[in-house]
Amino acid sequence: MQSYHPLAIAKSLQPFDFHEIVGFNGASFAVFNGTDLATSDWELHPDTDELLMVLEGSVTVEILTDTESHRIPLTAGQFAIVPKGHWHRHTEVRDLVEMFFTPGETVESTAVDPRRETSAATS
Repeated sequence: MQSYHPLAIAKSLQPFDFHEIVGFNGASFAVFNGTDLATSDWELHPDTDELLMVLEGSVTVEILTDTESHRIPLTAGQFAIVPKGHWHRHTEVRDLVEMFFTPGETVESTAVDPRRETSAATS
């Protein structure tokens, strides 16, 4: 058995970098280190929900439904679950250390509104 310290791992990362911490149920928990960023690119996970947990700093997670945009402000100790099949992005990133769990596929977009985009990159 082993313990993990995501804050210490994140502090060793370059700004806007991430690191997989440990495997879990066929995927990995990972940590992200971000300083100041107005808006990230969009992501969508077609086959799974995603856990985003703020360990330090703050971020607003914007999630798109078919007709609306929801903005969820998060600070240290708070988390959000992004439902599968929903475009989402980070806004208002301030000295963020975030742990996340994304067990499935990721689709990315730089479109202003990815719901209206016809092609996106898969990773």
